[in-house]
Amino acid sequence: MKKVLFGLLFAILPFANVAAQQSMSAEISFDYTRLSGRASNQFAIWVEDAQGQYITTLFATRWTARGGWRRRPTSIPVWVSRSSLSELTRTQVDAISGATPRSSNLVFVWDGTDSRGARVPSGDYVIFLEGTLRWENQVLFSAPIRLGQGPASSEVKVVYTGNPGDDRAMIRNVRVIVK
Repeated sequence: MKKVLFGLLFAILPFANVAAQQSMSAEISFDYTRLSGRASNQFAIWVEDAQGQYITTLFATRWTARGGWRRRPTSIPVWVSRSSLSELTRTQVDAISGATPRSSNLVFVWDGTDSRGARVPSGDYVIFLEGTLRWENQVLFSAPIRLGQGPASSEVKVVYTGNPGDDRAMIRNVRVIVK
């Protein structure tokens, strides 16, 4: 009987581990419409813990990440500040940045690791999406999440600064779910 119980335990244990890992990731998706003209189309997605400590960047548009923030300080300034971008090496910047995407529905997944690749503990985090709509017109989305508690969706808050007008269409329908 003991052998059967131990056999069942060892058979179930890997599945329990998979279930725990599945609730240790989050997905952010949104509709992105590339704007025409200058001083637009810059965005970054990053994660902080509940105390506001930077954890990792999921993506940042290459122009800003590779130094555009020096030429145009209004380009995703919250992310530039919180990520300590000025202290990153070119290799580190290249690992988190990419070309400005084409208009589409975009999906980014946080695998529950920090900027060094170490798994973060279960708990409360916030996913941010900041966009420079045009010049000083900004948008900042934030969604609190809880890792390790199973699948859930999160309420996404949005704050616009400046006078975004029609440029609000650059980032729409932001959704965040924990998987």
